[in-house]
Amino acid sequence: MLVRDGRVVGEGHHRRAGEAHAEVVALERAGARARGATLYVTLEPCAHQGRTPPCVDALIAAGIARVVACHRDPDPRTAGRGFAALEEAGIAVEVGERVAEAIDLNLPFLVSTVFGRPAVTLKWAATLDGRIATAAGESRWITGASARRAALELREEHDAILVGVGTVIADDPLLTRRLHLAEGPILRVVLDRRLRIPSGSRLLAGGGPVLVYTEVAEAAARERFVRSGVEVARLESVEPESVLADLARRGVRSVLVEGGAGAAGAFVDAGLWDRVEVFLAPRLVGGSSALGAIGGRGVDRLLDAAALERARVARRGADFWIRGTNQRCSRALSSSVGV
Repeated sequence: MLVRDGRVVGEGHHRRAGEAHAEVVALERAGARARGATLYVTLEPCAHQGRTPPCVDALIAAGIARVVACHRDPDPRTAGRGFAALEEAGIAVEVGERVAEAIDLNLPFLVSTVFGRPAVTLKWAATLDGRIATAAGESRWITGASARRAALELREEHDAILVGVGTVIADDPLLTRRLHLAEGPILRVVLDRRLRIPSGSRLLAGGGPVLVYTEVAEAAARERFVRSGVEVARLESVEPESVLADLARRGVRSVLVEGGAGAAGAFVDAGLWDRVEVFLAPRLVGGSSALGAIGGRGVDRLLDAAALERARVARRGADFWIRGTNQRCSRALSSSVGV
């Protein structure tokens, strides 16, 4: 955002990789009014030639007077060089305001840059006693329409959505974007070690690309999926680390893990998750055999339990929406951006 004489003269955001960064978009909208203005930005302006030219060059040429940024860019091609170039050109630089909020906003970029993998969001809907289904397997609908709408909005914000094959078999989901807030369909990812997805699954009938990870080597077993236009990728072991590594190679920067308990538990056990989006309905289901939200090995000591940072609670209709960031992830990223 560009501000001059107390008025906003230009705003912008980075829409997608390869297009103009937020600073350049704001400059274009401000035009001549950018001279002498203050730029407010979450991330240090880039100082390297990538898919687009360095933003610092455009800021210097436009005559910006001051830059207020939340944190440093951890990309080694910039990593402080952007601030240095601005200061050398006589532009005042201030860094360190609202860092935690900026890390939340920039999470996919920061995680992919620092950890070399997509950012992982765990999402589930549960009753107040933590059940994602009754003992009989009924799960539709745990939450109300407002909470379900918020959950659909999360799909618009992520590059890919991921479930385990058990969820496909039990719920027969579409896993599509439906709100038309993002451009194009979401990549739908299924973890299916033994290729158990039923041939009649709605997932296979259209609605966007589908990527199935399996350990099955036989080409004949994969043929029925290929005929449906589904990509089947074989891994030696279908585990979070190998799946995320492959998704990173495909350019995926953010993954929404929607289910079920086994898939969520695998990512939690591996420590490969960055934030949670949980919708809790004020209901009590009970039942010792009713499924909980997180499967996997779990921990033996409370001291080893994963903790949330910046946890906050909102209401969506009668339901509660709890959001938070993996404490270990947040602290590692804070260190990487020089805070």
